[in-house]
Amino acid sequence: MIDIERYKYKYETHLHTTEGSACGHNSGAEMAKAAKEAGYDGIFVTDHAWGGNTAVDRSLPWREWVEKFALGYMHARETGDKIGLKVWYGYESGYNATEFLIYGITPEWMADHPELHDATIPEQLKIIHSGGGMVIQAHPYREEDYIPEVRLFPEYSDGIEGINATHTSHLSKAHKSDIWNRQAIELAHRNNKPITAGSDVHSTVIFGGGVLTDRPLSDPRDYIDLILGNEMYLLTDGNSIFDRNGSLLRTDWK
Repeated sequence: MIDIERYKYKYETHLHTTEGSACGHNSGAEMAKAAKEAGYDGIFVTDHAWGGNTAVDRSLPWREWVEKFALGYMHARETGDKIGLKVWYGYESGYNATEFLIYGITPEWMADHPELHDATIPEQLKIIHSGGGMVIQAHPYREEDYIPEVRLFPEYSDGIEGINATHTSHLSKAHKSDIWNRQAIELAHRNNKPITAGSDVHSTVIFGGGVLTDRPLSDPRDYIDLILGNEMYLLTDGNSIFDRNGSLLRTDWK
């Protein structure tokens, strides 16, 4: 029996800002404040990069593009340092609306690797791994007008985002369908991949999704080791709690 109450540390793994994402509604500073108020201990800022709905001019030179792209993270981190919220860098890469969440690299490392810009999906994984990072396929079964087709790449991903709170939260106004999460969890099981959870939140209306741990995480490497290791963690969409395998443990949790 899992003692859910032990897992009191909450981390948002999928969050957007206006500085980096054209679909974002609030700045990095505002998102950090809202996340802290909602009870998070840490967040990853994962704005849409050059292959997706980025807010940054794609014609800029690579280093200048990275610098501007990272502003949402920088502003969130500055605020997080003041209010006691861990803020870590990530991004959401896009390939014709097939998207991947990237963790464990820094803006400085990214600026030194312009080959990311034209990398294929398998090439990206190799490059990210060379920097100690992790690649998670985001919301793999989501169907929307902007997604031409569902494309699955478990063989090129370290894990699968099985719980996306945008699909199920009562606060969400878009992308609503709980079947997409169930399909993602099944995909992870078929391919023996770890499962993650995040809100995919674009505004200060915080859904409450993410990963729950029984100890505080110190840095992105700690998070990567947690997901890729054998340690227990829990998943939530803000309404329900699941074990790391995606099995429902409790509903209507606040």
